[in-house]
Amino acid sequence: MAVNLADLHTHTTASDGLQRPADNVRMAKAAGLAAIGITDHDTVDGIEEAVNEGERLGIAVVPGVEISTFAEGCDIHILGYYTDWRSDRWREKLGTLLNGRNRRNELILEKLGKLGIAITMADVIAEARRAGKDSGTIGRPHIAAVLVARGEVGSTQEAFEKYLAAGAQAYASAPRLSPFEALEWIREAGGTSVIAHPGIYGNDALVEAIIRAGAEGIEVYHSDHTSEDEAKYGKLASQYGLIVTGGSDFHGVRAGEDVFHGPIGHRTVEAAVLRQLNPAWRI
Repeated sequence: MAVNLADLHTHTTASDGLQRPADNVRMAKAAGLAAIGITDHDTVDGIEEAVNEGERLGIAVVPGVEISTFAEGCDIHILGYYTDWRSDRWREKLGTLLNGRNRRNELILEKLGKLGIAITMADVIAEARRAGKDSGTIGRPHIAAVLVARGEVGSTQEAFEKYLAAGAQAYASAPRLSPFEALEWIREAGGTSVIAHPGIYGNDALVEAIIRAGAEGIEVYHSDHTSEDEAKYGKLASQYGLIVTGGSDFHGVRAGEDVFHGPIGHRTVEAAVLRQLNPAWRI
């Protein structure tokens, strides 16, 4: 059993995950974890349900958010932990990010149309609802699900590789927050900022610039990181005195496919890191 370990990066139906927040908590409990982070993209809508289930099961739920940003031609994700997630002001600010996300979805669908694949936003929403999503953000995994359902590709991974990932045929970007702005947003919301999965960006100079701008932690352990990545970013964390975090980046399991990124508990850190992430422990 994974006693006193925490998976600090998971997604739910509040964004582009396939399981409800309470399901993630139950899976974390089944995996023997002491704590689980709920870090949906640009929304905190799934946290309350997860917290309630965590209280019922006796597992700590770490309230988080994964903010989508863009810099130097690259999608950069910044994790924010222990923000004031019940604050109307914070929720309103996160809500403004939906405009950029929605515009990006439209651009992707336009590019797919030019490739002879006619998909509407209504199609994407219908597929998301069919899979159990009843609120929150719509993103690329939901578009991927339509591509899979229509037989255009054989899997979510193929959908990203062929159409949706950076550099792929239908990839698109819209004006978004910079990672430096995201750091400030998280600070203003009373949270702790962590650079998500730095190993996938291919731009360590930018990662260091974000650190120097005030990032408080770095996700050393991630399902897509190699052992070399872990060593490199662990050393960077030590150099700059950063909080070391880790998580699976679990998005759920689609029938007939491998787990997207990794299953809950695939990457973890000691639960003691919660004391570093939670501002209340600094008083």
